[in-house]
Amino acid sequence: MIARPTVAALFVETGGVYYGVPGVDPWDQVRDARTYAGPFSVVAHPPCARWSRLAKFTAARFAMPVGGDGGCFESALTAVRRYGGVLEHPAWSLAWRAFQLPRPTFGGWSKAFDDPGWVTAVAQVAYGHAADKLTWLYVVSDTEPTALNWTRPPATGVIATTRARGVALPQVPKAARDRTPVAFAAILLAIARQASR
Repeated sequence: MIARPTVAALFVETGGVYYGVPGVDPWDQVRDARTYAGPFSVVAHPPCARWSRLAKFTAARFAMPVGGDGGCFESALTAVRRYGGVLEHPAWSLAWRAFQLPRPTFGGWSKAFDDPGWVTAVAQVAYGHAADKLTWLYVVSDTEPTALNWTRPPATGVIATTRARGVALPQVPKAARDRTPVAFAAILLAIARQASR
């Protein structure tokens, strides 16, 4: 028996961590998550390259404007606000300012008076990623989202060639650094199910 979908996973890797999970309807690039029209709550991973802190430095060189993601972030935010769920983006994403989202803090959930979303910062290393991979979450739910693991265990690798916490670590390969850890996907799905509207 095939489980009826209860969560839509938007902007996810084809064949990735959300595929084959009971009750999850994955939307990859081919399905074009910008066209998602409900009715399930969502876990949204909109593309982040055009919103990164480095985007402004590469914008002129590659003629790609900051935020030029074809409306992906905006549609993910709209889906989360309309159907409930969670949006995930790298820490310090320029999209947060562009869409006037509350600034997350590390160690707990917070909520702004004038915005329907809960926000937090979390390190994906706590969920099995090789690198620290600091991440911001935006959740629309009628109740405070479940507690996360807000610890920051030592990383075994880095996203870019830098020194992490004063220790030289190997760079994580691109395919691995972009991949969502299974345990992190599971907690995001739990949050989305709780947020179902």
